[in-house]
Parts: sequence; C-alpha cells; structure tokens
Amino acid sequence: MDDLYDEFGNFIGEVESSEDEGDNGAAAADAYLDEEEDEDEVAVDEQALMHLDDEGPSNAVVLHEDKQYYPTAGQVYGQDVEAMVEEEDAQPLSQPIIAPVQQKKFIVEEADLPQVKYSREFMADLMNFPEQIRNIALVGHLHHGKTALMDMFVTETHELQDRLDKKTGRKRDEQLRYTDTHVMEQDRGISIKASPMSFVLQGTRGKSHLFNIIDTPGHVNFVDEVAASLRLVDGVVLVVDVVEGVQINTEQIIKYTVLEGLPMTLVINKMDRLMLELKLPPTDAYFKLKHVIEQVNTIIENTIPGQGEKRRLSPEKGNVAFACSSMKWIFTLPSFAKMYADTYPSINIEDLSLRFWGDIFFNPRRRSFTRKAIDEGAKRSFVHFVLEPIYKLYSHTISNSPSDLKVLLDGLDIHLKPSLYRADAKDILDEVCAQFFGKSEGFVDMIVQHVPSPIDGAQQKIERYYTGPADSKVAQSIAKCDKDGPLVVQVTKLFYWQESSCFCSFGRVLSGTAKRAEPVRVLGEGYSTDDMENMAKANITDLAIAQSRYKMPISAVPAGNWVLLFGVDVSIIKTATIVAPTFENDEDAYIFKPITHFTESVFKVAVEPINPSELPKMKDGLMKINKSYPLITIKVEESGEHVILGTGELYMDCVLHDLRRIYAEMEMKVSDPVTRFCETVVEQSATMCPATSPNKKNKITMVAEPLEDGIAEDIESGKVSILDPARKIAQFFEQNYDWDKLAARSIWAFGPEERGPNILQDDTLPSQVNKKLLTTVRHTIRQGFSWGTREGPLCEEPIRNTKFKLTDISLAADAISRGGGQIIPAARRAIYSSFLTASPRLMEPLYTVSMTGPADSVSAIYTVLSRRRGHVLSDGPIAGTPLYTVRGLIPVIDSFGFETDVRIHTQGQAMISLVFDKWSVVPGDPLDKEAKTRPLQMADTLGTARDFVLKTRRRKGLAEDVSVETYLEPEVVAQLRQSGVLD
Repeated sequence: MDDLYDEFGNFIGEVESSEDEGDNGAAAADAYLDEEEDEDEVAVDEQALMHLDDEGPSNAVVLHEDKQYYPTAGQVYGQDVEAMVEEEDAQPLSQPIIAPVQQKKFIVEEADLPQVKYSREFMADLMNFPEQIRNIALVGHLHHGKTALMDMFVTETHELQDRLDKKTGRKRDEQLRYTDTHVMEQDRGISIKASPMSFVLQGTRGKSHLFNIIDTPGHVNFVDEVAASLRLVDGVVLVVDVVEGVQINTEQIIKYTVLEGLPMTLVINKMDRLMLELKLPPTDAYFKLKHVIEQVNTIIENTIPGQGEKRRLSPEKGNVAFACSSMKWIFTLPSFAKMYADTYPSINIEDLSLRFWGDIFFNPRRRSFTRKAIDEGAKRSFVHFVLEPIYKLYSHTISNSPSDLKVLLDGLDIHLKPSLYRADAKDILDEVCAQFFGKSEGFVDMIVQHVPSPIDGAQQKIERYYTGPADSKVAQSIAKCDKDGPLVVQVTKLFYWQESSCFCSFGRVLSGTAKRAEPVRVLGEGYSTDDMENMAKANITDLAIAQSRYKMPISAVPAGNWVLLFGVDVSIIKTATIVAPTFENDEDAYIFKPITHFTESVFKVAVEPINPSELPKMKDGLMKINKSYPLITIKVEESGEHVILGTGELYMDCVLHDLRRIYAEMEMKVSDPVTRFCETVVEQSATMCPATSPNKKNKITMVAEPLEDGIAEDIESGKVSILDPARKIAQFFEQNYDWDKLAARSIWAFGPEERGPNILQDDTLPSQVNKKLLTTVRHTIRQGFSWGTREGPLCEEPIRNTKFKLTDISLAADAISRGGGQIIPAARRAIYSSFLTASPRLMEPLYTVSMTGPADSVSAIYTVLSRRRGHVLSDGPIAGTPLYTVRGLIPVIDSFGFETDVRIHTQGQAMISLVFDKWSVVPGDPLDKEAKTRPLQMADTLGTARDFVLKTRRRKGLAEDVSVETYLEPEVVAQLRQSGVLD
C-alpha cells in the first residue's frame, strides 16, 4: 500500500481500466438518481452530461483572463435587468447611475369609464336627433359656482357616491370639482382650462335631452378659454353670486355674449348665503335678487342701446333660475310652481309662475293676487310662496331637535335615515334639500325653452362666422345640420391628453358625420381660395366624446355634436376648419373666422434654457404651449430672445409651469416681467418724406397723421374689414367719421394684419402719377406697410392709430427694376421717416382694477395705486352686503406684484381683478435727448417715455439713438436742416 502513494500523500499507483471506470461512473450516476424519476428525465440528464463531456475534459488548461471567479450581474439579476458598471467619481452625485422610473401625472384621468345612470347607447342614439340637443357654456366670475354647478350634474348622472363616501376628514368637505382635471386646478381651487362634458338630463315632463355643457374658467386672465368655448355653443348660462353681484369679468362676458348674438340665461347662485351668511329677511332678500337681475339687464341695455328689452332676463319669462350649487339644488319659477301643482292638481303651472315675480301681492284673507297690498299682512307672492318656505326649511333643519325635525319633515313627505339625524347639520341640510327640490328638471326646461337646438342656431353660425357664400351647398348643409352632408368641423380648442402624450382637437360637427379612419383636409386660420398654403391632409385616427376626466370612445359623430378628434392636430395652432377631401361639383372650401377675443396679451416675459444645448427642446415646448393656450403669443426677437406674451401674472405662472413640467421638462431662466408697448403719432408729419429704392430708380413719398378716435377699435372689433367691398368700406367711413368719398375709397390696407389699427391710403393724383403703373406695385407697397407697422422705429414695437398717406411716387419703367426687393424696403423707410417727423409717442397698456372687499380696505387701494401711477375711478358699497367695490386704472408695467401688495395692506381681505382696458400715451417725448434717466431710480413724469424707449432698446440689443436721418437721403436731410424742420 505504501507504494501506491508518495511522501506527500499523492496517489501514484496504476489507473484502473476504462471498463471499470465506465461501470463505476454509471453506478455513481445512478446513485444520485431518485427512484421515482421518470425515464424521460433520466434521458435529459444523460444528454446534459453528454453535452458537458463534449466541451472538453475538466482538466483542460484555462487562461487566467478567461477564468470566472464570480458570477456576472446578468447571471445574478437576470437578463431583463439593466446593469451598469461605472468608474469612481465618473458621474456627478446629482445624477443617479440608474435613474428611477418617474411616473409624471399632471392631469387627473379616470382609469375606466365610470358608471352612469343611463345607457351610453341611448346617449349615442340621442346624438342623431339634433332637435333634442343643447350646446351651452357655463360662464361667470371667479368663485361664483360654475364648477360646483357642473358637479351637481355629474353627481346626478354618474355613480360616484361610493367614491364620495370613502372621503374622510377635511377631504369630505371639499367639492368634487370633477371638471378641474389639471393638478394646478385642484391645488389652487380655480379652473384654468375649459372642460366639456355631455349628459342625458330629463325635464319636468320626463323627456330626455342631450346636454353638451362646457365649464369655463372664471378668472379674468383666462377669458381666452371663454371666447374659444362660446364659438361652439348655441347659448350661454351666466352664473352670478347673489352676494357679490355682477363683477368685472361677468360684465365683459355679458357684453361679449350680447355682441356675439348668443341667447343668454341667468342662474343666481349661492342662495344659501342670503340666509346663512347675510341673514337677510325674506323681503330684503327679494330686493337683493331683483337688484342683481337689474344689474345684468342694465349692462345688456348699455351694450345694445334700445334693444335690451328683447334680451331682457326676468324670472317670469322663465330665463332666470335660482340655485345653491354647493347643496345641489336649482329651480325656476315654473318648476317651483309645479311643486304646488303636484299637491293641488287644479292649479295651472304657467299662470301661477307668472304671479310669482314682480309687484304682485298675495292677500291671505281673500286668497287672491293683486297689484297692491290690500289686506293686512299681504306679502309679495315671491316672498310668500318661494322665499319663506325655503327660509323655514333651512331654519328648522338647522335649529330643531331630531324629534321635532322628523315631525316637520314627515309633513313635507321627506324621509331621512335614522342615522342621518345624528349627522352634521350640513349633511342633514344636503339630504333635505335633495328631497325637497328634486333634480335639475327646472334648469333643463329653462335651457330647452330659451336656448336653440343646433338646427335652430345653425343659420346664425353661417351669418356670423362662415366666410363662404351662404347659398352654397355646404352652407345649406350646415343650416340644415345635415348628418348626411359634406363633413365640416370647426375646431377651436386643443386638449393635451397625457395618456397618449398628444393633443386632441375639440370642435363641433356642423355638417356631415365625422368617422374614424376618415381622410380630411385641415384648413388653418390663414387659408383662403387664393392662398392654399395653410392646408394639410390628415386622417382621423380616433374619435371620442369629451367627458372631462375621461373620454367616451365612439365610431361616428353626426352634425350638431361636439367631438374630440385624434390625428389631425399636427398643423393646427389655434383654430381650424376640418372638411372632407373633396366636395360635390368641386365646390371650394371656406373656413370659419378666427376667434375675436375679449382682451389682448400685454404681459411679457423672455425665456431661455439654462443649458444652451436644450434650446431645441425648449422650442418644441413653446410650440406645444402655443397650442394649449388660445391667447398666448410666442415671438422671437431679432436679438434671439424667445418672448412669451400673456394676459396676466396668474396666466403666465400657469404657462411657465406647463412649459417646465409637462411640455419641455426642463429648467429655464425667466426674465423679469415687462409689457408690450405700441408706437403712435400725435401730429401730422412736418414734411413729405421721400424714400429711394436701393437701385435709386424708384421714389416713394409718404405722410403720417393720427387717426380719429374710435377707428382703431372699430377695425379691431371687426366692424369694418379690409376684405369687404371697397364701396362698403367707403360707406362706413363716410357715415361714421365724415370722410370724403375720395379719401374713403382710396384705402389700400389695414395693418399690420387684416384687423390692424393702422390705415394705408393712396393720396396721389392721377395728373401727377401713372395710376396703371402704380397698380403694379400696390401689393409690394402694402407688404412694406405691413412690415413697417409691425416693428416701429422707436423700439421695434407695433405702430398703432396712425394713417399713412402715399402722396407721390415715381417708378422705373421696366418691371424688373420695380420688384419687391426694391419697393418693399423703400416703402418701409418712407413709413419710418414720416412717422418720426409726426411727433411720435409711446403708448402703454392700462389695466382696469376691480377690488371687492370690506369698507376698511378701500383706503389701502388708494394708497397702493398712487404709488404705481394709478388712480381710482369710482368706489361704493355693494347693495345688501357689507362689501365695497372699487374701480380704477393702473399701467400694466407698474402692476407686477400689485395684487400681492394689496393683499398685504388689507390682510388678505380684498379680492383683486386686473383686466386690460385700453392703450394710453406715455407722458413725455421719446426722442427728447435732454430727459435724464438715472439707474435704479424712477424717471420723472415727462421723462417716462424716454426712459421706456431706452431700456426697451437696450433689452433688444438696439442702438440707443433714434434719428430720422437714418431713414432719409443725405440731400433731403440737408434741405430739412436748412428749412429748420430738424432743428
């Protein structure tokens, strides 16, 4: 045995034979096999052993670098896990080696379709009957209850009670706010975006109607959403807080609605505040309600003098409803009369409702109605039959013990669960009101009666907004709301759908039927039969019905309904008209007019990325922002800075939030806010100003002078359009501004756009100028005029309220010498030189300030306004309340932080609204070089214009000096110096 091992114990004996080795190996393998294993598994194991043997013997030589001492990350964690090996300090600590998966959620969306209390198939069938459809918008001032009113319709039609019951604590008392889908809307408690929903609602007779309702924001900065929404509706529901009354946003919405010719109904909301907050007696409450209604009617009358009676709102006409949206009840006089008729069937509902309003008294002894109070204790019928029962219902529900309350409610046929009597007073009151007032049947009857159906309202859409001929087949199909006609869809809003990270186009089908996978033409705002560049072809990839937090898929949407279109938004910026690929008989396609907004974008900031390499990413985000907000304006200055123009501070705050977090997902630098200026003249040009073309063969002479007051506003509002026939334009200026016929018929253009507040006029004489030759360059002169008025000479801001007269022109005989490259710059130089010799002035925008607050906060408004170049126009109490309202004016450039300043001075009691009012001339001469401006100090009154011009030019990277000599020929300058004009 000793010979078999060496001194170190290693085996040195002979190796056994291969036969024995095979037997021993098989025996060893069998020893490890379980007796219960199948033969197939044994075969698999033998194949695996054979496979291992094929790789080579175990004693093969393996190089050091090929040896694997530890398992790889892929072997440990699996092939589906990404593993990265980094050098030490190779990556900054601010960025993780493996970034966590972020689930961004900025929009509240339903995971599935929520249950509704009617069949969705029935709702889809109702879409085929336009006479039973109503398209309306809820409008009004901030916090007047529009979203809460929408919540009332949501809870009435959707099965959401289980979700509401799960809320506890503070969240239980919060409103549902179903149409506030943006997280900022939920956090701030205000609506930022318009939000549409469709419901099936029943009237008092049990007939179902399809209501397409859009909830609009109430903040004055977001009135662009209101304007975009009103284009798609057939009627408006104005919501007014009974305590605050008509506020500034309510006022401008009423004016806009009346001028647009839309039918209006009124909902006086928060009726509970009369009882619980103001504690007014029923008689005083009646006068308060009457005062609010008369406020609305006064604004209507002032907007269209002499025609207000047709549009008058009054409860006895059935177009005024009373509501408390927080407690989910609403009624009209006919629906309240029906409650009496249900108890006394002999009562005529219509006759009784007519006696419920006005100076009609109920005499309890005679049990009759009279115009005067005859019996002792006679009261107005509205007080006796409507207000007093509601007052008693509230007071007894809040103050009575459970046993007494049960006896009272049993008499009204109101039955509560026993556990509810021990609940909070608000919960009891909600349930009592729900059973007493019922559903919103009175509201449905009011809308059905006073808002036209899509068929009845189609003709107005054609007359007001359609640019095509009214006798065409397409227009006739729109007027009939024909679902079998050619497809025409008006798109006014783009919604960002986070689920698919794209924009969907929201519009109204005016003719035909929109279908999935259908090819269409998308016509932009600048499309015309002469200029077809603003047209794109697309396919409708998907269709849906907008339901705020969710969308209801559908295969086709007929005329008269609202629709969400997917796949057509690529070429849409603000609004568009979507039509079929071709019309019968090759009929031309026409667009609907762009939206006319309430206000202007005058609040300006500049943005740039912190990392310059992210500039393309920021540009893409700005393009999406431009689609998302109807009134936002994106500009790129010649200096390269990207400028965003909005309506106010809150508006810009929301825009920048969306840009940073949703669309661009990057951090960026934002400049201090400034405002947009305009340039104008106050006198006629001191001399005729000629300008020579670059080839010295053409000469254009112009004169500038201010326009009469009101012309600029009429052009911007669309009262006169350059697209109208020349005879109609001339007639307008002859009748309204006493222009002579020759001057009125020689208007060439409005500028810089079709609704620009400047006029280009041909004032040349046929005896001095070849009119036929002049006609050949008319278009290029208009282009130079548009260029010049878009960027004025003072600080490259738009020119406003100025008329430019073409007094003389000499043109080259050959056409190539008078092309656009020669005439356009010459016309621009003539505009600039004539402008600078006509006493140029700078204009700034003004905000109207509206403050609502207690009496002791009025003095703070005077103090803060006086420090910011503002002043108060009026102040006074709000009738029936302890509140005061103040109206004033403040320059936009001095308004930054104004609202915060006022809240600090009033301990947060005052509510401020800032609305663009008008353009005003800045004091001082902007060309006065003697005006001194000192850094970090306010300029004196007469040096304000010079200060603004210098700082604006520095910000834009322009030279500080502005001189007319830059745009005039040297010999002309010498002549003007000799004559003393330039001294």
